[in-house]
Amino acid sequence: MGDLRFDGRVVVITGAGAGLGRAYALLFASRGAKVVVNDLGGGRHGDGKSSAAADSVVQEIKSKGGIAVADYNSVTEGDKIIETALANFGRVDVVVNNAGILRDKSFARISDTDWNLIHDVHLKGAFKTTQAAWPHFQKQNYGRVIMTSSNSGLYGNFGQANYSAAKMGLVGLANTLAIEGRKKNIHCNVIVPTAASRLTEDILPPDFFAELRPELIAPVVVWLCHEKCQDSGAIIESAAGWAAKCELVRGVGSPLRLRLSDVVSPEDVQNYWERVTDMSQAIALGSIQEATGTLMGTLEQMRENATSSTPVEESVYVVTSKDSILYALGVGASLTDSANLKYLYENHEEFSALPSYACIPSQMAIMTSDISSQNLIPGRSFDLSQVLHGEQYVELFKPMPTSGALVSKVTVADVLDKGKGAVVLYDVDTYDESGDKVSYTQLAGFIVGAGGFGGKRDSPKAIPTVDHPRRNPDFTARQTIDPNQAALYRLSGDLNPLHIDPSFASVSGFPRPILHGLCSLGYSLRLVLKTYGDNNPAYCKAFKARFVKPVFPGETLKVDMWREGNRIHFETSVMESKNTVIAGAYMDLTRQCPVVSRHLTAATQLKSQEVFAGMQERINADVEKAKSVKGVFLWNITKGGKVEGQWTLDLKKGSVYKGEPEAGTKADTTLTIDDADMVDMALGKLNPQSAFMKGKLKIKGNIMLTQKLKTLISAEAKL
Repeated sequence: MGDLRFDGRVVVITGAGAGLGRAYALLFASRGAKVVVNDLGGGRHGDGKSSAAADSVVQEIKSKGGIAVADYNSVTEGDKIIETALANFGRVDVVVNNAGILRDKSFARISDTDWNLIHDVHLKGAFKTTQAAWPHFQKQNYGRVIMTSSNSGLYGNFGQANYSAAKMGLVGLANTLAIEGRKKNIHCNVIVPTAASRLTEDILPPDFFAELRPELIAPVVVWLCHEKCQDSGAIIESAAGWAAKCELVRGVGSPLRLRLSDVVSPEDVQNYWERVTDMSQAIALGSIQEATGTLMGTLEQMRENATSSTPVEESVYVVTSKDSILYALGVGASLTDSANLKYLYENHEEFSALPSYACIPSQMAIMTSDISSQNLIPGRSFDLSQVLHGEQYVELFKPMPTSGALVSKVTVADVLDKGKGAVVLYDVDTYDESGDKVSYTQLAGFIVGAGGFGGKRDSPKAIPTVDHPRRNPDFTARQTIDPNQAALYRLSGDLNPLHIDPSFASVSGFPRPILHGLCSLGYSLRLVLKTYGDNNPAYCKAFKARFVKPVFPGETLKVDMWREGNRIHFETSVMESKNTVIAGAYMDLTRQCPVVSRHLTAATQLKSQEVFAGMQERINADVEKAKSVKGVFLWNITKGGKVEGQWTLDLKKGSVYKGEPEAGTKADTTLTIDDADMVDMALGKLNPQSAFMKGKLKIKGNIMLTQKLKTLISAEAKL
């Protein structure tokens, strides 16, 4: 890679008699540029005038074999500076607007003179000098412009209201010039330097001042002006041999109304203010068109809401990263398992929302719906306090976002007469800010005491539950519910006092507050996704569940799972009471799950399956320790010499599952053993080394890895 040269280029640098300008001039000249060294020769407050500063730099350049001329004009007469370039060199290729002065005073004490002088030198001076060069840039189809802003301009600084306003004005000027110059190969960028100069010599601490050598910033400016640099409209901060790009960013924001006909009150703004000001998912926008794109999409959605003839009720639910994290905590995600970090930390590279979070926007939409209950059930009316959550279905069309406004449209799909009660099927379609459908939800609400009106019992629109296979579970996961879980989960939106108020629970017939059904479902789905979905929310296509009985905080959930292709059936029960609480449930995955051969179905009768269930429990107790083995083991379990079951122990992921290793995973070690011998080995009745020597345990692959399995195999396997 050769040196970056400026041979044949003419560079104009304002304020080049000292500090940054001098460093720029010397470096440009050393790279072959012809340099116009402009400097009025005044003090840092804009007083005085002298040719000595510019002459000194010109002489220094010439002494090193470079080419330069001096210019002593004020930048407010920038056309004269450009004339100097044209008269001496016949062209101009680069303008570095570097000249500056200070008139620091507190805002209340700034005079018109203080204000005007600062703006004349910094903002107007850059405007006049660049404007004079502009037609030459256009004619030759080439030009490079540098504007000099400052940290005071980007962030503000006490006593510099005039200076910071001018410096931020230069950013706006540069943004527009970058746009207007694009077709003519004219680039305009902003440098935000912190350097030792006559402007900062008695402001910065001496030791810090000594490290801020202008020579460390000059290479950044020179690169920005080279023909190979394609950046335009960039804001580059640089100091002490360091540089970084700065950008203006905007948060996701929040709609304040649903339809164009709706008014916005100060109270509406107050209600949405936390989401309006949330910057956790802020993005940089590159143009006015991009900035207005989201707004136009929001307005279009408001217009559609106003003109739609479909009998729907709509609501807006705004998601922030905090909401997503709070929901994950609400359904038991904990840092005791490192796999949960991506649900709990907004800066994680894979920060995601759990698929079951899609239940919340649709539930909130139904709870706030104005759909009349008077006309749903003939002769009966009801309110949501009479509605029990019977069943839940969600189909995801894209992963649930961690931020942004979601619009949910609620319709009543059907009303069923179940005798003692009625069932209302609510359909909810949820869309993101771009208009893409995120999810479809069907919630079956059981209306206590509202049946017997002579309606139909079933509906083709109802999405049915599906019974699990009639065999022992392929996998079982357990997790104890924290006593405070209902108090935490309700912060995601369901504030029903049944879940926290003991007196309200007592009136409702419960000995104490119960857990939300959707919380129990969230626990179950999270465990299923981890077991069979590689803990990847993008793999979840849909899920369905029927709520059977309540769960009390402090109880332990047991989730039994059965794998059938891409569908994972599951049933959730409470270990203490043995009650089934979620039934007919399944999760459909988008990927092809490992297929278990049909001849292995007899494995449901194998006693050793409890050994593998025990392995998973011990892995869950210390996942990181298990993963340290870094091995994948395939177990072939035989009966009468014939393989009747297979299990994979994947200690790279910390999981145990029935069948061969998943696609893309290769077993490091394959072990073959009789079902009865596996049980004896787990109970300590059969020594593994003895079993191997006698041929009862056959091992292929990495034999040494098997020595690390003793604590997982033996122990209290519940047989």
